[in-house]
Amino acid sequence: MYKIPGHHHISMITKNAKMNNQFYQKVLGLRRVKKTVNQDNPSMYHLFYGDLTGSAGTELSFFEMPMAGGTVRGTNAITQIGLLVPSFASLEYWKRRFELLDVKHGEITTYAGRGALHFEDTEGLRMILLNNNGEEVPKYWSAWEDSIVEQKHRILGMGTVEITVRYLDRTAKTLTEMLGYVEVARSENEAIYQSVSGQAFGEIVLKQEIGPSEKPGRGSIHHLAIRVKNEEELRYWEEKVKERGFHSSGIVDRYYFQSLYFRDSNGILFEMATDGPGFTADSTIEALGKELNLPPFLEEKRAEIEAKLKPID
Repeated sequence: MYKIPGHHHISMITKNAKMNNQFYQKVLGLRRVKKTVNQDNPSMYHLFYGDLTGSAGTELSFFEMPMAGGTVRGTNAITQIGLLVPSFASLEYWKRRFELLDVKHGEITTYAGRGALHFEDTEGLRMILLNNNGEEVPKYWSAWEDSIVEQKHRILGMGTVEITVRYLDRTAKTLTEMLGYVEVARSENEAIYQSVSGQAFGEIVLKQEIGPSEKPGRGSIHHLAIRVKNEEELRYWEEKVKERGFHSSGIVDRYYFQSLYFRDSNGILFEMATDGPGFTADSTIEALGKELNLPPFLEEKRAEIEAKLKPID
């Protein structure tokens, strides 16, 4: 059985790409590594932020939906994103920064056994900065040296992702029996799972909550993508998904990676995405995120697509 080496990316909904662009670059100090469009609906932006090259495990991605209403929070949804920072001093730095920039946030506390600072972006997306406490991160994560944030406090990449479900054991069995995650903690209404022992970059917290399902809108999380090395491994997982009785999308070529989508029995949408070829498939490292990049099958429609998009820089 292949091993899941951690998170790949996570995708959210924004109502306003320009405002989103400002927050993730100028407040969080992430690099915009790809400005492209939703391949299934090219009239909307698809923005990716991350490290120097948008390495797997650092990518936050947003679909712009200008007509999106507010999120009505509930169960059966991905409900919170953890982002790793180097130290406890980093949490203190970010608390001061959030106060200065009027970002909604709480007090420094703990979450899943780590020092934590909860905050929200301008559209109510719930996130947590987590103290990585000097622990190892994937060696290929590369800092973006032009970040507005001080080097010693920059966001490293994705950490613990929280999923809230009506029936905890159903999603737990998907993680452990199908995907090979290991349960490392359990209480009555919460459990923690890791794909890499002891590491937050492959960690999922499951919470059980009875009630109506979340109604997605701006600031909601669309899906979590987990890492797969290559297409060969993706085909292995396609068979596992099928054996489990879940319907899948089949393998989809997203140009920057190959993907497979499925929903578990609580309706949580997972994507499995390959590490490569990555965002440098159509860009130099220096030019990443600066221009509108389109996959080859959309290039002939560039003029039509650009005419429908509002400038965000």
